[in-house]
Formats: sequence, structure tokens, C-alpha cells
Amino acid sequence: MATVLIVDDDAALREGLAETLSDLGHQAVEAPSGPVALDIVGRERIDAVLLDLRMPGMDGLEILQRLRADPAKAPPVAILTAYASAANTIEAMRLGAFDHLTKPIARADLDFLMSRMLRARAASGPTLATRSSLEDEDLVGSSDVMRAVQKTIGLVADSDATVLITGETGTGKELVARAIHRHGRRDSGPFVAVNCAAIPADLLESELFGHVRGAFTGALAERSGAFRDADRGTLFLDEVGDMDLTMQAKILRALQERYVTPVGGRPVRVDVRVLAATNRDLAAAVHDGKFREDLFYRLNVVPIHLAPLRERLSDIVALAEYFLHQATDPPKRLSTEATFCLSSHAWPGNVRELKNAIERVAILCRSDTIAASDFDFLSTAARAHGPAGAPEWADGDLASAVSRLEAFMITRALRAAGGNRTEAARRLGIHRQLLYAKVLKYAIDVDEPSADRTADVMKPDDARRPPPENTK
Repeated sequence: MATVLIVDDDAALREGLAETLSDLGHQAVEAPSGPVALDIVGRERIDAVLLDLRMPGMDGLEILQRLRADPAKAPPVAILTAYASAANTIEAMRLGAFDHLTKPIARADLDFLMSRMLRARAASGPTLATRSSLEDEDLVGSSDVMRAVQKTIGLVADSDATVLITGETGTGKELVARAIHRHGRRDSGPFVAVNCAAIPADLLESELFGHVRGAFTGALAERSGAFRDADRGTLFLDEVGDMDLTMQAKILRALQERYVTPVGGRPVRVDVRVLAATNRDLAAAVHDGKFREDLFYRLNVVPIHLAPLRERLSDIVALAEYFLHQATDPPKRLSTEATFCLSSHAWPGNVRELKNAIERVAILCRSDTIAASDFDFLSTAARAHGPAGAPEWADGDLASAVSRLEAFMITRALRAAGGNRTEAARRLGIHRQLLYAKVLKYAIDVDEPSADRTADVMKPDDARRPPPENTK
């Protein structure tokens, strides 16, 4: 039997978790605040901690930082929050959290989480160093695949391991690279990005390694090169799969020895972290002899794959609203039909295509509310047949497909109800309490209605009750 500390300012939630843990054969200890939790950990043996993120006074990240101050003695800590974001997910994982999950958590998921945490406790593995909380939002999206990417960023940010970021064009590979740099210990150093596909092969060596004056015709001045420009920082090699084999051999040597040789010059030592990205299948390129196998393994130390937007259905509206908020002041709104139109489109250009589409309608639409007709320039094939014409709804495993469908339908119902959750629950045919739980789970942000709008929603009994008699 394990002793699990539950840290949350919500008494009802603590009691619910404690009851479930007891049913699973564990002993639960409750703490309503950070100071109480730290005192308990200092006095008692705690095998695992379930920690809320938003609490008055000392928040979850500060508590996590203090709990993980001595990694050898600290129990594994899982963050449970109703307000998951890219920034707090990355930071929590970087500070040493075992996992970062959204409330509410199902019994089976809690059982699986506890089994993993207790195995980690027995293994007493190392954790990450600490750092102050970051407030910026790096990557928009709360889908399972994006949350996995955010967690990986938090885990690798402080290391010097080479990361290979893969994904289709427009999925945001450079954004991931910049997030790794910004959240890591090299954030005070430079971030240098080089598009290997945009530079001719005969100039790429000079671009990366530099050259001395007079090394070749036209070399009128010395050039330091991207590796030296990124010293004590991060070098991002975009479209690394487009390098020719000769350049690949030179990159491999630089990665192995941490020395670069400028054209016509002598070797120079560099202290740089390398992140690489490609939209190509490098494993297939290795098989075809178009990419060096040794370089592939050197780059693919930590792989991060970005799923195409068509597999992140629940993120589309959130991304659209984020881009719309950036492009308009005051922000315009998407109609219910427009959100359905966006969710039905295949988005072959991924996030980049979505951003361009939103910027276009933000400029051309004169109304405060953007209608579906404003997106007529998009391909109509995917949305012509409604939901039946959008097989992306069912991509992936069953749980992910259901989550995407639930998030979309709840968002649509809330928008149709003007943010009134009681009315949205009625439209969906579910209890209001269940709607509240799922809004928190999927981090759906819909403005609350005004008091007048709320008054328009009547209970079924009220609709049948005759109006009061006039007593005048």
C-alpha cells in the first residue's frame, strides 16, 4: 500500500481523489495548500504526490520546485490541473514533474498513473534542475498529440541532446525548436536558424562553418558561419534532409567532435546545441542511400513528431481564435458555421495554411462575426458532405477520436448558446455538471453570457408554469 499526498485547495476534489485512491488500495493524505503539503512531506514518508496547479498563495509550480529540490529524496509528482497550457506543461515537466494531466481524471487513468509513479519511486531515477516559471504561451493546442509534444519539450529543454523534429510542411517545426531553446538553460544565448534547402550546396559549407578572407573567389571578408554564430546557444538546421551526402559527412564530424573548420581556415571549437527538422522520411532516405545512416542516428537522439492539423481536430478552432486575436483589434468572432467549416477542411498546408486563411478573412471581412461564406476560398471538397465527408474525425485510436468529437461539439454548442452553459448542456442532451467537467478537461474557453442572457434560459418546469396573475 502506497501513501499518496493530494494537494488541492478544492476540498470536494481532494475527497473524491482520496476515495478513489482508497478503492485502489492506497492510503491518501490531504493538504489544502502548499505550506501544509511541504510540512507533510518533511515529516512523513510520501510515495507519490498529486498536485493542483492553481492555488492561492503558493502555486503548484512553486510547490513542485520545492518538492524536487532534492531529487534523490523527492517523491514523484503528477500535476493535475483544469487549466493546462503549453507553457505550464513544458515548465512542469522541466521542473521534474512525473506527468501533467487535465482534470477530471478517470479511475482507470488514475490507477495507471499510480502504477507508473510507484515504479518510478522504486527506481529513484534522476530528475531535472529547477527554474522559475515561464508565463508565455508557446504552442497552441490541447489535443493529446500536442500535449505529448509539450511534455517532451519540457523534458529535453535543459539538456544538450540533439533533437530531430519531424512533420509535414507547415506543422510548426521551427516553433518547437524555438520553444526548446526558450525554455532551456541556453535561452540567454543566440538562436540561429538555417534553412538547408534554401542555400545552394556549394555555399552551404561557408554558411554553416564560415570562411577566411581569400579562401575562394569572392571571399572578400572573413565569415564566422552559423555554428560559431550560435556559440553557447542553439543552432536549428531546418530541412536537414535536403543536404547532399558530402555536406552530411561534414555535419556529422562537427556534431561528433564539436569542432568546425572554416573554408580555408583551421578547426575552431564550438559550444552549441543542435536541433534539426525535416519533412522527409529520413529512415526511408537511409534505406535508399540518400541520407547517411550514422548522421541519422546522431540527429535522432530525441525524436519529436508533429502530427498534421487534420489529426488534431480539437486544436483547429483554438488555433483559429488565437490567430484571429492576433490579427484583429478588437478581436472578431467566428460564427458556429465558420467553426464547422474550419474543422471540416483538410488543411494540407497545416497550421501555416490556417494562419494565412485567418489573416485573409480578418482583413477582408467587414463584420465583427466571421461567417462560413468568408472561407469560400478554401477547398470545398471536405466540407461539401458535412461530417460524413470528414474522415479525420475518426483518425487514431477510439479514445482520441471521441475526445476530438466531444471537444468540437461542446465548443459548437457553447457558441450557439452564446456561452450559456445551461443552454449548451440542454442542446447536447447532457447534465450541466458533466458539461462543466468536460469544458475543464478540454480547456475550452468560451465567454460567460451576460445576466440578461442567462435569464432567458428557463427550466423545463418553468416553461409549463402559467404566468403570475395581474394583481392590479
